[in-house]
Amino acid sequence: MSELTQMGAAAKAAERLLAVAGTKKKNDALEAIRLALLKNKERILEANAADTDEAEKTGIKKAFLDRLLLTSERIDGIAKGVAELIALPDPIGEVISMSDRPNGLTIGKKRVPLGVIGIIYEARPNVTVDAAALCLKAGNVCILRGGKEAINSNSILVDIMRESLASVGLPEDCICLVRDTSRESAKELMGLREYINVLIPRGGSGLIKSVVENASVPVIETGSGNCHVYVDDEADLEMAAKIVENAKCSRPSVCNAIETLLVHEAVAEQFLPLVAPKLNKYNVELRCDEKSLRILGISAITATESDWETEYDDYILAIKIVSGIDEAMDHIARYSTQHSEAIVTKDYAKSQRFLNEVDAAAVYVNASTRFTDGAEFGLGAEIGISTQKMHARGPMGLREITSTKYIIYGNGQVRW
Repeated sequence: MSELTQMGAAAKAAERLLAVAGTKKKNDALEAIRLALLKNKERILEANAADTDEAEKTGIKKAFLDRLLLTSERIDGIAKGVAELIALPDPIGEVISMSDRPNGLTIGKKRVPLGVIGIIYEARPNVTVDAAALCLKAGNVCILRGGKEAINSNSILVDIMRESLASVGLPEDCICLVRDTSRESAKELMGLREYINVLIPRGGSGLIKSVVENASVPVIETGSGNCHVYVDDEADLEMAAKIVENAKCSRPSVCNAIETLLVHEAVAEQFLPLVAPKLNKYNVELRCDEKSLRILGISAITATESDWETEYDDYILAIKIVSGIDEAMDHIARYSTQHSEAIVTKDYAKSQRFLNEVDAAAVYVNASTRFTDGAEFGLGAEIGISTQKMHARGPMGLREITSTKYIIYGNGQVRW
């Protein structure tokens, strides 16, 4: 039996205990985790420094380094997220429906954990705590497999959480970490159907594609974000410029950052010179179609076909001038990953068309796509942002990582 198979068996054993642990016990564990994160902040920062130092030696991009980096403030934020999760209602045991049949049976449906969730993700140590805490609250055991760049950070975080579980009488194996970051371990994890109920990849399009194509465990697709903002001819242009700046530059490495700006031809001459200085503050590289290139001149370069379909995760923005909302929506339909899309307009009818016709997990009117996030949507932490249509779509909070089962009450009924 391989090490990973042993981990799967241990996780499966812990699943039965966690499923019936009750809200108080789970919240006690989460509170122990919150306090331990704050108490061990220096240990966490030391481990994270080892990861970031090694990453810098490899020449990692600034945007990706930002994903990897933990600071005192970020640890405080992670701990705050755990506290917010404690305050949320426990979905497990909720009776969703109950009805009486003509034969006297009472048939109901109640919410139950998914079971054991495998999570494969890249160099974002905050995901280690967010995902584990969310799984714990929803009664799920998790097996975490992060990227090699964050192995020191992930190891110390999981050690702290496992110690916290034990301190309140829950099995440490409710939270497991695959410390072998080789491709072989990822491949083996994708095939542990006997122990894992669902696999959730979090990361770039390459990681998600690999998991979807190679896993025998059921997969929930998350995260790949080729997102757009369309600036209409009836937009408040000052508002639009602020939204574009935020959606591209606040954290370009995350999946809800925009990659393409679409601008109505009637306002392009006015809007592009207005937004360009805001983007230049962050040294954003602009890749433009022929029309927008003529307006922006030497501050931009010519876009290629691949630019419209690329999730940059970096300070790069593609720009295209369109004839109107129909061409904008056609472009989005062709290139979007169905994550988050936005329109900036004062025209109510156009805003409603955009909301109704654009196919994405989150569609915005006059707001930044950066709000597509479990915490911002009031869900607490999120385990990922689903871009598929089966089971869950959009930010996946507590309810989205549960299942249901039927409960039937009878008084001797039989069926021949």
